[in-house]
Amino acid sequence: MLPRDLLRALFDAAIAAAQPALRVPRFLPPRPKGRVVVVGAGKASAAMAKAVEDNWDGELSGLVVTRYGHGALCRKIEIVEAAHPVPDEAGMNGAARMLANVKGLGPDDLVLALISGGGSAVLSLPASPVTLDELRALTSSLLKSGANIVEMNTVRKHLSSIAGGRLAQAAQPARVLTLAISDVPGDDPSTIGSGPTVPDPTTLEQARAVLAKYKIAVPPGIAARLADPASETPKSLANAAYKLIAAPLQSLDAAAALAKKHGYAVHSLGPDLEGESRDVARAQAELVRAIRAGRGPVKAPCVVLSGGETTVTVRGKGRGGRDAEFALALAIELDGMPGVWGIAGDTDGIDGTEDNAGAIVAPDTLSRGTDARAFLADNDAYTYFKALGDLVVTGPTHTNVNDFRAILVAS
Repeated sequence: MLPRDLLRALFDAAIAAAQPALRVPRFLPPRPKGRVVVVGAGKASAAMAKAVEDNWDGELSGLVVTRYGHGALCRKIEIVEAAHPVPDEAGMNGAARMLANVKGLGPDDLVLALISGGGSAVLSLPASPVTLDELRALTSSLLKSGANIVEMNTVRKHLSSIAGGRLAQAAQPARVLTLAISDVPGDDPSTIGSGPTVPDPTTLEQARAVLAKYKIAVPPGIAARLADPASETPKSLANAAYKLIAAPLQSLDAAAALAKKHGYAVHSLGPDLEGESRDVARAQAELVRAIRAGRGPVKAPCVVLSGGETTVTVRGKGRGGRDAEFALALAIELDGMPGVWGIAGDTDGIDGTEDNAGAIVAPDTLSRGTDARAFLADNDAYTYFKALGDLVVTGPTHTNVNDFRAILVAS
């Protein structure tokens, strides 16, 4: 198999390992005495809802909110589509209806919550006195700042009427069971989708500190909300259980198995890498050089795998998400090194706000393009790789287990 084809096959294997149709059925609970109300949020939530319907033998109802274009055909569970990563009115209205749906339930009822990455944006319900416009502006600033997902969600949870455990709090005394697909380093339940059904360990003080760290202007409504002690998120919840049904490590393992099947040694850097995309690319290029020199942790032919969620501090005006940015920075660092190819992609199929999942790097990536450093400086990796025909385009994958990176070093 050609290197390009194998890299794409590894990416596809990682995605396949985290499909809701595969993961959801084995985690479904027994039927309760009372009602079953399904709620959910995130890029995988609609596919998760369909998997529930296809495998549930009793009555149920519910509502989940997913990103535009990530819906699924369900019979009993309503699917609402909303904007991501900057929230919109559709998501706000869907969140308000979801919150209303879980109120008034009894101890014999079950709320089945389906949570995945992307839930923070699509399930945005600003808490008074925060307005949707203020939340939108703040989200845009955070996305450009270089803040990581934990920092971003620490802020967003404290500005919400539904995130940070408040959805489960509203459902009491009903029992809440969360099935989650992780897209965050460390698989922290309170960070995945801003944890609407789990206790939140972060604080108002930490939220204020994030905004100060990145020098983000704070609108009046947000400032008032973060200054009010009553805005603190719940630190404990009754009758709330949680199951992680898919995580980045499982997807890396699936890719590793396929690489080994094709005769490649595998070195995994793990599922939790963070940092600026360019810095991570530089470090992995150094690792490749060590492997080439016979000083690495594995010998060629090999594949180096990694997951996690890098960040991009946006200073330019170009197009591209963190995966394309990693790929372009990697190509520059490798500088046409023979026998080395790479792929970087977001397993949800969407790199930032673009229509690609990521990009592929080859030994001729720089020679076929022009002025790669200028494109990188303008945060314009999408445009660079599109001109080469090396964007990875999958469309919505209906799952989300964070970024996937693989570098193939030939013998």
